[in-house]
Amino acid sequence: MNSESYDFIITGGGTAALVVAARLSEDSSQRILVLEAGSDHSEDPRVKIPALYPALKKSEADWGFQTETQPGLNNRRINMNQGNALGGSSAINAQVFAPPTKKLIDSWALLGNDGWTWEGLRDYYAKAYTSPPRVPDNIKKSLGIDGWTAKNELGTGPVQVSFPGNPSHPLREAWAAAFKDIGYLMPNDPWVDPSVGVGAFSNLASIDPVKRERSHSASAYYYPVKSRKNLHVLTNAIVEKILFEENSTKVTGVQYRHETRTKTASARKEVIVAAGAMQSPKLLELSGVGNTSILERHGIKVIKHLEGVGENLQDHLVCEIVCEVADGIETLDPLQDPEVLRQSMQEFMTNHTGLLTTGGFETYAYMPVVKYQSGKGLEFLKQMLDKNRPAPGNLSGKNQTQASAYYDIAESTLLDPNAPSGAYLTGLANNSASPDPATGEPAPPVPGGYIDFAAVLAQPLSRGSVHIKSSDVSDAPIIDPQYLTNQVDVEVLAEHMLYIQTLAASPSFNGIFKQPLKLSPPAAYFTDLDAAKEYTRARSISMWHPAGTCAMLPEDKGGVVDSNLKVYGVENLRVVDSSIVPVLPPGNLQSTIYALAEKAADLIKMEYGLKTTDE
Repeated sequence: MNSESYDFIITGGGTAALVVAARLSEDSSQRILVLEAGSDHSEDPRVKIPALYPALKKSEADWGFQTETQPGLNNRRINMNQGNALGGSSAINAQVFAPPTKKLIDSWALLGNDGWTWEGLRDYYAKAYTSPPRVPDNIKKSLGIDGWTAKNELGTGPVQVSFPGNPSHPLREAWAAAFKDIGYLMPNDPWVDPSVGVGAFSNLASIDPVKRERSHSASAYYYPVKSRKNLHVLTNAIVEKILFEENSTKVTGVQYRHETRTKTASARKEVIVAAGAMQSPKLLELSGVGNTSILERHGIKVIKHLEGVGENLQDHLVCEIVCEVADGIETLDPLQDPEVLRQSMQEFMTNHTGLLTTGGFETYAYMPVVKYQSGKGLEFLKQMLDKNRPAPGNLSGKNQTQASAYYDIAESTLLDPNAPSGAYLTGLANNSASPDPATGEPAPPVPGGYIDFAAVLAQPLSRGSVHIKSSDVSDAPIIDPQYLTNQVDVEVLAEHMLYIQTLAASPSFNGIFKQPLKLSPPAAYFTDLDAAKEYTRARSISMWHPAGTCAMLPEDKGGVVDSNLKVYGVENLRVVDSSIVPVLPPGNLQSTIYALAEKAADLIKMEYGLKTTDE
């Protein structure tokens, strides 16, 4: 097999991978190789045009994973869409660019990750994106941001963000009014002040404010530096395993398949695994790094026993009710009509305006369970937390230590009135991906205009796993999130669903939704907690935010990488992607992945004394 030598080899060409590649290649003395399994779809209209992202699901740009049967979700298998393209999931996601909260990021450090606080990450968030253009005073009110006193001028980075879609759409203003009425409107831009952990806001999207096209890691980080002679990006290249010195834990390179040929590449400094929460643990296990019992079961030579590999899978569940809109309220539902779609395409290509300029997600809120904030609700919450606390003896060693540490973080969140256990959002269309609780299958499109009103389980306690199915790299991993296996999650998500039903009926939305409120599917008319629980089990799907499967934690807590993102007990190997995230942020994951990748690049540069800009 032919072998070439590089300073750094990055396995994966997704969100984090291209950030690291762009930053490391700023030093022209370093040779960087990026190996991406998918193709470059950057010119694909489904990638470029914001509203067309649903067409990428189950396409050649999507790995199209499915979970194992989930008992907590009525024995359904859940689709897990993950980008199989240059740019990874940033090229196929719904483009929501959500802020973290300070308390959540600080919890990473509380788990034993030195330097991973809000103060330690704030500048890296800002380094990843460019703040949106100044909003004219006459449309601030319609955007629901007229109360913000400080402009977000923090961002100076490659990813372009904006307030997506029609700035005059009345939903944002109604959203702000509804949450102001209940005392949960963000007083300022959450990017400017992430210490305010709860409240509603108009969210940003990774959509260029001028071109109105998706801005993703390939277009934002890779294409501007594509001509660098020291940066080599190879698509349709599947990494089969990481290579080690004989009888050693020292990494020497990788073996990969490209155009039917098997090749090797050697790494003078490091191999950086950046294949995502599903594929990074798979690659480690195929290479002999993981739980000995799993590796031996599949005939894989054990290089390093590390039982945390593939464990600690966490993901955001989302559940929604669908509200029919009043006459004249703009939604994306008309795009189902081929003629409307044709006209909208023509408008977008000519003027960069119209329905296609948004993925449909324009309002957000970070919320606690209001019922749990005082009196009997608070007492019930405390009793529920005590009842479901990980019991000594039920788990072994590191698993017990990890479970207890995570539980402490979740308990602190749930008991804090200024920390969110849910995220609320709206989508400007009837969500065709969610199943009808009556049938278990997605309902066919129906005429009319609709807005999805959704709740996300922001801080799930349920944890699952991702492990190899066999020693064959072409086999998809076994994905078992174990959704809603922790009773606390069941109670919290059901309470949030009851609350968004109440919010949808609030007077602020009278001009947005048909009156009396018309909900679908029929099961959305639940009236008590038990019915809400039944609805969430039948309706919830993944938000596509898998994380934690190569967790950044101390090794005695079941961690896989240390605070420098180096794999424990292995030389010259790091992981940089969503799999290292120890606790999910409350909202969409992509902004946090950009930030952690920026920080990782700096950690690597400092270790090797690399230059930070082109010479």
